[in-house]
Amino acid sequence: MTGKAGTKKAKLKEDYEKLNEKYLELYGERAELQYELSMLKEEAKHQRIQENEIRELHQSIRQLKHDMKNHLMVIATYINDEDYGLAKAYTSDILGKLNAMHSYIETGNSLMNHIINEKLESIDFSALLSNMLDNAIEACMREESDGKADMTKELHVIISKQRGYDTICVKNRIAKSVLKTNPFLASTKEEKDEHG
Repeated sequence: MTGKAGTKKAKLKEDYEKLNEKYLELYGERAELQYELSMLKEEAKHQRIQENEIRELHQSIRQLKHDMKNHLMVIATYINDEDYGLAKAYTSDILGKLNAMHSYIETGNSLMNHIINEKLESIDFSALLSNMLDNAIEACMREESDGKADMTKELHVIISKQRGYDTICVKNRIAKSVLKTNPFLASTKEEKDEHG
């Protein structure tokens, strides 16, 4: 009787350990599935946000296309009336609205799309290009003021797509190597803290 009770107890203990091991395995799988579910919910949330952003962007573009003809007619009227101040102000207003729009970036990851496109709203690429051109033109003018007026001034602007990225390259002709005289490319402008 005691031997049977001991065998039964050992069998129950073995069954308990197997069940406990299975329970822990299932609990781990459940935790993993819950994590995946929460990630899918988060992904779905960002996809909904992304879809709304794309819809709003398309709506803005449609509205802009619809309004463009009217804007051009207003500008043409101001120019025909020789009211260049109003034409300039109206054009500046339209350009400001255009600069506020941006292309939608698609990375294949909706969370990354949301973050990048949200940040792009705060970047004014036209200001960046304008700054690059201003710096190149200023450098060309500086070459002339340094007594090299006989040097042909050249300014190259190259906008291209390389490895899937839009790139902008602005080059100006120089008389001597900048790296030889300024290897760390420190700003030569007086207000060094205000320039890159």
